[in-house]
Formats: sequence, structure tokens, C-alpha cells
Amino acid sequence: MSRLHGTKDFWLAALRADGPAFRTAVAEAPPDGPVPSCPEWTTTDLVHHLGSRYRWVRGVVGTGVAEAPTERPVSDGLPSGPAALEWWQHEYDQLLDALDALDPETPAWNWAPQPKKVAFWPRRMALETAVHRWDAQLAIASAEPIEAKLASDGVSEVLDTWLPAGRRRSPEPRYGVIQLVAADAGQDWYLRLRGTGVALLDTDTILDSDDHHARAHVTGNASDLVLALWGRINFDVLEVSGDVTLLEGLRVG
Repeated sequence: MSRLHGTKDFWLAALRADGPAFRTAVAEAPPDGPVPSCPEWTTTDLVHHLGSRYRWVRGVVGTGVAEAPTERPVSDGLPSGPAALEWWQHEYDQLLDALDALDPETPAWNWAPQPKKVAFWPRRMALETAVHRWDAQLAIASAEPIEAKLASDGVSEVLDTWLPAGRRRSPEPRYGVIQLVAADAGQDWYLRLRGTGVALLDTDTILDSDDHHARAHVTGNASDLVLALWGRINFDVLEVSGDVTLLEGLRVG
């Protein structure tokens, strides 16, 4: 099946939708309340994490060069209480303005095996915000699914960006082909785990008669798929068959 090809406008529209939803959820949660999907974090930690990423990315895309930055995101010494959310709002607004104004082809560093261009960051920030919006809503027991097209792109991002960059959670080598199916988005993916490496197979060139000998199959809606890949939910909420141990080789974050 053809893969979604996101655009700057698509990702910024997603960022504009999930940002306010994140703020609404955080405003309802106790600042020191737990975030069940991020057990070591409070609500304020979640605000600090996302806002500091916004600030750091704004610095990366604003340099106009592809060299790696020397500074890392900093979450220490940030405001607490009601001021934390106002600080987050400022960083969110500034990031949106920066990404909206920049040509996606402008040079900008990223950590993945992708072209070093600004185009990497609207996608990354849209998906980062969507997952943390879900985290924030879960903290007030009102988590809503990630929009299907965005979630489908999030599955693709895990497979074409995070795993090839070596950012999987489990270092244990695994071998075999896995098929993922997002039924609500009309998307599927075949990937081959090669020890600590991974190859995303091009489904546009796969014939219906081809047998890829997939050792594991996962089917569900796109939101549940991407949340499972990010370790927010268990794979057993999806329809799973075959060698389920392979699926731990897909978790990132």
C-alpha cells in the first residue's frame, strides 16, 4: 500500500491541534500528580520535558547549518506551578512561528539517518507532541487516540528513523520479518530485524503473491500501533500472532 508522504502543512496542522489539547489536559492535572505512562514523571516534569524540547529544536533549526549542536535540552531550573504552563505556551508559540517561517529545505542538524534539513523537525515535533498529549490526557483518565493519519506516520517514523538510528529500547539481537497493519489507516509495513539492525521493506514493490515469511503479525488501529511502539501500551491490546518476542525489538523511546 502507498505510504503517507507528510508535508510541512500536515505536521504543523497536527502540532496546532495537539498543542492546545496538551495544555488543556495539563491544566486539569495536579502539577505534582503522576503521569502513568511515564512513571518517573510528574505533570510538571512532562511540561518541562516538552517545552525544553521546543526551545532546543528552535535553536537547532535557526542556525541554518547542518553541524551538530554543542548544547543539549535542559529541563533544570524551569518555572513551576502555573508559571510552568505559561512558559510552555511561550515555547510552543515560538516553535510554531519558527517552523512555519522556515523553508523545509534549509540546512538543520538531526540525529537520524535522514537529510540534515529543517523538514525533519516539523514531523518530529508533531509526533512528540501527539504522544505527550496522550500522556497528559492519560494522567486525567481521558486519553484520546492519536489521529489516524498522524499515528500512521508515527509508525513509519519509528521504522524509518528511530530504529535505523539505533534508538531501540532492547539491545538484544533479534532476527525475522514482522508485518504491522494499521487497519483504520489502510497502511501496512514489513520490516526485517537483523540482529541490532533493521530493514524496512518497500511494500509498494511487494506483489500479493510474494511470501515474506513474516514470523510475527500485528494488526490494530494506527494509534494503538504507535503507542505500543513507544511503550505506552502493551502489544496484547492489538491482534498479535506469531513470535511475539520479536516485538520487543521494535520498542523505542
